[in-house]
Formats: sequence, structure tokens, C-alpha cells
Amino acid sequence: MAGIHSLDRLIGNEYPIFTTDADVQAFERIPYPERIAAQSTYDAIKLGAARNPDAPALQFLANADPADAPLVISHRDFLARVTQAANMFHALGVGENDVVSFMLPLIPEAFVVLFGAEAAGIANPINPLLEPYQIAEILDAAKTTVLVALGPTPGTDIWQKVEQVRGRLKHLKAVVQMHGPGDPANNIYSFADLIRDQPSDRLVSGRRISGDQIAAYFHTGGTTGTPKLVCHSHANQVYQAWACNLLLKSKSGANLLFGMPLFHVGGSLTQALSNLSAGNCLVVLSPSGWRNPAAVKNVWGLIERFRPETFSGVPTVLAAALSIPPGNADLSSLRYAAAGGSAIPVAVGKAIQEKFKIPVIEVYGMTETSSVHTMAYPDRPIRLGSVGLPIPYSRVRIVKLDSNDQIERDCEPDEIGVVIMAGPGVFRGYLDEIHNKGAFADKGWVNSGDLGRLDKDGYLWITGRAKDLVIRGGHNIDPGPIEDIMFQHPAVGLAAVVGQPDAYAGELPVGYVQLKAGAIVQPGELEAWVRERTPERAAVPAQIIPIDPMPLTGVGKVFKPRLRWDAAKRVFTRVLAPLAERGIDCTVEVGPHGSHGSMATVTIPHVAEHEREAIANEVDTMLAPFVMRHEIVFL
Repeated sequence: MAGIHSLDRLIGNEYPIFTTDADVQAFERIPYPERIAAQSTYDAIKLGAARNPDAPALQFLANADPADAPLVISHRDFLARVTQAANMFHALGVGENDVVSFMLPLIPEAFVVLFGAEAAGIANPINPLLEPYQIAEILDAAKTTVLVALGPTPGTDIWQKVEQVRGRLKHLKAVVQMHGPGDPANNIYSFADLIRDQPSDRLVSGRRISGDQIAAYFHTGGTTGTPKLVCHSHANQVYQAWACNLLLKSKSGANLLFGMPLFHVGGSLTQALSNLSAGNCLVVLSPSGWRNPAAVKNVWGLIERFRPETFSGVPTVLAAALSIPPGNADLSSLRYAAAGGSAIPVAVGKAIQEKFKIPVIEVYGMTETSSVHTMAYPDRPIRLGSVGLPIPYSRVRIVKLDSNDQIERDCEPDEIGVVIMAGPGVFRGYLDEIHNKGAFADKGWVNSGDLGRLDKDGYLWITGRAKDLVIRGGHNIDPGPIEDIMFQHPAVGLAAVVGQPDAYAGELPVGYVQLKAGAIVQPGELEAWVRERTPERAAVPAQIIPIDPMPLTGVGKVFKPRLRWDAAKRVFTRVLAPLAERGIDCTVEVGPHGSHGSMATVTIPHVAEHEREAIANEVDTMLAPFVMRHEIVFL
């Protein structure tokens, strides 16, 4: 295919350079719809495969070991398999408005199912770590027609969960069992048997997929009544792939170490679709991806073996990799490190830049923007701590909202407000209309729920959270269901859950309770109560802290910023305890800050002038892994 970018009709043999706003504006003078060469994700994968059909699309490593021989699937064979999967789903009665949900680890077939489902109908990737009742609620809300799941396999409980929920799903017509024999008498069919004889050269349905048709439902947040399902159009998803390839100057044939789950948009779109549509190869790091300890342990050997240009993952992966000595591994292929899902601690970004002499590309977005919406442009100076600039054809505003979540005014440069976003990646709404109240601040402008500021050059800085989500290692946790469980305890009068800073995961959920008058609880009682009833292990609070009185706003709502500050103070005080043990008196206070949202102030009295620099360096080192900024005051 002519041109350097499979998905762009107009880019010639060189990618554009975006060193100034004027460069971007000149590029945007051509309307985006005139640029895009693919209407659907199926079209995008076909364009990528056409670059070099015999090149590998997937290399699967069973245990993330660079010494192992991977299972290799070419682009030609991957496209054929996706086409067969789409025809298989069509044969099961799936039309363009029907939903194929799947619960699969990172095996090659999972990628086939994702894009085959989108070619036949609507894909709905499910987190298999959720509890059965939560899975059932999502499948029911999606009106799932076909469920694809891993059959009985040692080390996983996916099939056991399927057995628990399938009888409750009133729209379900068939279950397709991966790596299992099936049971046709009970509408359970073998994936291998069903796909084997399907045509691989055409869509039997004859479907012509338009960009405005729905490609997928992605679950986001916690389960509070009806699950929140984000509706992605094919155009939304193709834009994500197009923009990522454009800005990272993707060239056909590159490898990417792949370890993110497909139920996360960063995995399915930012990494999988963008690379497959560029003719690149995903080196899949075992069925558990980055969750497999071998993946991080072997990271430098994997980079030496597979020569990726980008080292990409959530910030926890980048931070964990820094603790692994690279030895003599040849890392010269790396051009960038990139991460998103939660903030990269500035210290982690600096360490990567200094150690490997490559820029760190921080990205920002959400499921509702089809993943990445802003990023640090490789052609411009990178400002660590900022999430960069809007990708071409996308827009960001910082606004003040009224009590009805409508815009009062736009904020001045460096004034903190709510981040709202518009562009080709922004979804049109949630599946259930009840969730669309307050989702958009203006027509086409999604309310991110985050607080941030735009500096004078247009760089976006995230400073906090307007909504209550806790982001643990890139995974969104809704405090509401956990708070409901805490409230059910007979001793609890008021309850709240907020994010506590964590050096590894970015945030951990932590609970606060105000007990009813005269109530007494035993140590560990509340923690056990919540643990037994919380459906998602990642959402279990790290601790539950009694507080009296609970901080409230003027209208009687829990004032969560004060709880976040208290949680941070407790963590930082604990981290700095070694100084206190040496007789260095230091106190921590956390509160609001005009530019950074929140700031930790470490106050250290009675230290001689000549000792201050060394102690300040110690404090900086101890607090460097945290995203929250800090300052040191000597008295």
C-alpha cells in the first residue's frame, strides 16, 4: 500500500512533523473524514495485513521467556482467522446489533474473537477476574447473544464462573468454549469445531460496516445497579489507531511487547488495533500478560530478543522494570517509553530518561474517549508531569461547572477546573440512558471527572479528581459499591472510600468510617466485613480508618478532598519514619495547591544549615515514587 500510514489516505512517504501548534493546525485544515482510509476495525486490520501479509502479526510466548520459541501467526493468517470468526458468529445468528461477549486470557484466539466479533456484530470484552454476579450483570445489561469463554483449565476459574451465570442470561443463545469439546445438547459449542469450516476470504454476511455503527461495549467503573457500558463506534476505534500510529511514527514490521488485557481500551485499541493496522507485530507475554511475574523479570531480555521501538505499559510496569538490572542487554532498539492509565510519577519518568536516554511519552484519556486523547508529542519538548497536548483533531477545555454539571465558563491558563474533551474518539453515550446524565458538559464534550489545568502553551496537567474514582494501576474502581457494603455494617454511621497514594499502583482504595454513637468494633472487624462482601479483589480497601467527625460540606456531603489529604499524610508520614527514628523531627501536612491540585509539605525544624541539603535529598528520594508533589520547609 502506498504511503507510510496504512490508515491515512493522504500522508506520503514521510510522517508530518508537529513541532508547533501551527504545524498541527495546518495538518487539520484537511477534514479528518477525508484522511481516514478505513471505515471499520475490520478494514483497518485488512489494510495493516496488506503491508506485508507474510510478516508476523502475533508472536505468543507461553511464559514470557525470551529463550522460548514463540507461536507465530502471520498477518495473512490472522486476517483469515478474524474473517472465519466473524462468519462463525454470523452462523450463530449474530447480526450488526447483536453482542458477542468474551472472557479469555491473552491467548492468540482472544484477538481473533475481539475483531471477529466487531466484524459480525458488537464485541463486549469482560474482565474474567470479576465475581460471577458482577459478570452476570454486565452480560445482562449488554444483552449478550453469544458468550465465548475459556473451557476448564488448571489455574483459572473462568469456566466455573460461566457455569454459574449462563442460566441467568435471558438473551443468551450460545456459549462457545475455547480449548474445550463443547456440549451441543446444552448450547455449548467448541470454538475449534465451529470455526474450522468457515470461509476465510470474505464475510458471508456481505456486511458493509460504516464508521457510525457500534463496534464494542466496554465496561467502566464499578457496578452500581445497571453496569456502565461505553458504546464505541467503529470510527471511534479507528481514530485511536490512526492517531497513535501518526504521532509515534509507526512503521510496518515493528514489534511491541504486549501484556495489557483486552478488556482495557489501552490493550485492545491503543496497542492491539493500532499495531495490527500498521502491519506491526504483538509479542504477547503469556496468557497473564504483565501480571505474569516472568514478564517484568525478563523484560530486558525480551527487549533484546524482540527489538521493540517502544516500551509501553501502565506506570506500574515501567516502575517495576526499573528495579530489574538490565545487565548487558542490548536495548538500542528503544525509541520511546510510554505509559497511561494513571499518572507516571515524575521520578519514574526522570529515571527512565536518564538511564536509557529515551523520551517518556505520557498519555491521557479514558474509555469514553476510546483511550488516548492527549499525549506528549515526540517532536516537542516533553514536560514530565504533564500529559501533553491533544492529539490531532481532538480538543481539551478546562471549565468551571455549575451544580447541574453545565459549563459556567472556561478557565484561564493555569487555573484548575474540570477537564472536558471532544473529538473523533469521544463516544456518543453509555448504553443505558440513565448513565448519560452529567456525562457531557456540552454537546460532544465529555466530562472526564478529572481536575486539571492547561498551561500557557496548551500542555495539560492533571491535578486531581472531581469524580470519586480510585485509579489503581490503571484500573478504575468506583467507591460507591464499597461504601454501600461499609454502610451495611450495623456499627457504621458514615462511610467513604478515597484513593490513598501508593508508590507502585499509583492509588489504593482506603476506607473511612464514623461509627454510630456508642458503637464499638473490634480490630479488623470492618476490614473482614468488607473483604467478604466486595466483589472485586482490587477494590478491597487497603485499610479502614475510624474518624470522628467525618468532614462534611456545607450541604452535608462527605468532603472527600480532606480524606484524600489525610490518607496521603498518613502514607508519607509512614514513609518518612526512618528519619524520625534517627531523631530528625519531621511533620507532614497535605492540602490544596493552586497549580498541582494537592501538595505535601514536609516541615523539618532544628537542622543545621550544613545538614539540610543531605536531608532534603533523602526526603526527595523517599517521596519520589509518588505522583503527588511535595515541598520541604526547614525551620
